[in-house]
Amino acid sequence: MSEIKACIFDLDGVIVDTAIYHYKAWKRLANELGFDFSEEENEKLKGVSRIKSLELMLSWGGVIDKTGVEKEQLASRKNSWYVEMINQMKPEEILPGAQKFLEELRKRDIKTALGSASKNAKVILEKTGLLHLFDVLVDGNVVSASKPDPEVFLKGAELLHLKPENCVVFEDAVSGVEAAKAAGMKVVGIGSLAVLKNANLVIPGLHEMSLQKLKELQ
Repeated sequence: MSEIKACIFDLDGVIVDTAIYHYKAWKRLANELGFDFSEEENEKLKGVSRIKSLELMLSWGGVIDKTGVEKEQLASRKNSWYVEMINQMKPEEILPGAQKFLEELRKRDIKTALGSASKNAKVILEKTGLLHLFDVLVDGNVVSASKPDPEVFLKGAELLHLKPENCVVFEDAVSGVEAAKAAGMKVVGIGSLAVLKNANLVIPGLHEMSLQKLKELQ
């Protein structure tokens, strides 16, 4: 039985929900390129890197003639719109229970890390007033491999100076659950049991999480 010494959190869908901002930015880009983009398609981009997301979106729109340089430019344009929106974020946009649970972990000296593909994670945490509640940030500026590759979580454990088995991951995407498992960590799924059935525990949100439930994962 491994003692839990740290919690590593995905950002989007776990701490905050920026899916609406991604959706608006991708939709604007798709519309400029002459096709539409649905909320269902946006869901499929959860946890996927920016360029890979763009390539999926272009394939859905039947746009297959973009060079690598053009793809970088398109992804950058989408991101600039997204950043404009997240720069307006406020603490009210923190998902229910997230701040309270993070504060409880700090009181118990349980380390906290962020493990997200987002390159804008620090901005989001600053705008929502949560940055001080994380010991370590591992985001798209630190790692290159996308989930289900475990790189982001293994890097989090390394920076916390802990073994993977002493870390619990909180994830809302199937690829994130797979990444946590591949890293040798316990994982709490945030969302639907039917979707995240491979997680060690599934809860609807961090408002349902407690230190007791964390202890039971050991």
